[in-house]
Amino acid sequence: MTHGPTARRKLRILVADDHTVMRAGVVALLADEPTIEIVGEAEDGRAAVALTERLQPDVVLMDLRMPILDGTSATARIVAGPSRTRVLILTTYETDAEIERAVEAGAIGYLLKDATRDQLVEAVHSAARGETVLAPRVAARLVARMRRPAPVTLTPREVDVLGAVADGLSNVEIGRRLVIAEATVKTHLLRVFAKLDVADRTHAVVRALELNLLEGPRRRAAEDS
Repeated sequence: MTHGPTARRKLRILVADDHTVMRAGVVALLADEPTIEIVGEAEDGRAAVALTERLQPDVVLMDLRMPILDGTSATARIVAGPSRTRVLILTTYETDAEIERAVEAGAIGYLLKDATRDQLVEAVHSAARGETVLAPRVAARLVARMRRPAPVTLTPREVDVLGAVADGLSNVEIGRRLVIAEATVKTHLLRVFAKLDVADRTHAVVRALELNLLEGPRRRAAEDS
């Protein structure tokens, strides 16, 4: 009687990579794994999408930079399609932009090509179960990015109001300059205080200068005052 891992259906894997040697290396790495079956190979993103539609693999191991259609675009098409195939990125690139684009496209995970055979096999099984898989360095980058404070942005009108504050104008005078009601000026200032995490006009101007949110003549006027 068959039991244990050998009783399970093999996971059907498609490998997409435009470098023939790299693709062959991944295939060879997984060839002897009894729980995995390589059902196809694609040399570009468009071929990966077409083969996924035809073969319905459980997981696509997707390179990022490929001709005709890149890996991120191919991932988006596969995820948006009718198949339940999971896409696991396998690449040498680990920039924030590459990682974000892949995740936004719907990739279930992001591995680097220095992964060991055991790590790759485990990642394929995790991806097939719908579990997120991230290389340690990639996970560290994402965590570090999440911990960075979000950039502060002011609307053009908020910059106008704060610039007038930097010029030493009162709320009434600001209203006259910008042709808005005094109550509207107060509303804009309250929003600016909240965004800059300050409690008064002076600190709002100081903080805005530190963040380079006041530029040009207004900045010079504020700094000279």
